[in-house]
Amino acid sequence: MEVREESQLVEAWRAEQLEMAGYGAQAAAELAMRHDVDLHGAIALLTQGCPTELALKILL
Repeated sequence: MEVREESQLVEAWRAEQLEMAGYGAQAAAELAMRHDVDLHGAIALLTQGCPTELALKILL
């Protein structure tokens, strides 16, 4: 049970970071749950000027 709670906290933190970077709430939540998506890479796409829609196509 503890592991599940920790996992949920990590996903919530990842979603928050992604939203702060510019992803919408739904996209951020979806990306946050995907352990194959690199958080820093996802944020870097937006900070380097990639449109959100294109970033999502690249990441998903």
